[in-house]
Amino acid sequence: MQRLHHKLRLAVLLLLATLCAAPAFAQGCAMCYANATGSTKDGQRALSRAVLVLLVPPLGFMSLGVGLAFHYGKRRDQDQNDQD
Repeated sequence: MQRLHHKLRLAVLLLLATLCAAPAFAQGCAMCYANATGSTKDGQRALSRAVLVLLVPPLGFMSLGVGLAFHYGKRRDQDQNDQD
């Protein structure tokens, strides 16, 4: 039951984070947009891949940090339960 509660809480947090970030997706630099649309199809594809490549390290570090926080939190809770 407690595990289900944690999963539900995580799902709500992810949904909330996604909804809060939605307005940021609509923002774009006019100069960047003009340069990107003026480039060739290969250039546009390269820019799209570059954005994804630049996005991977921060997401990886954030995921690792959140995963470690949950892992050590569970371990702390288990240790506290074992002491009681």
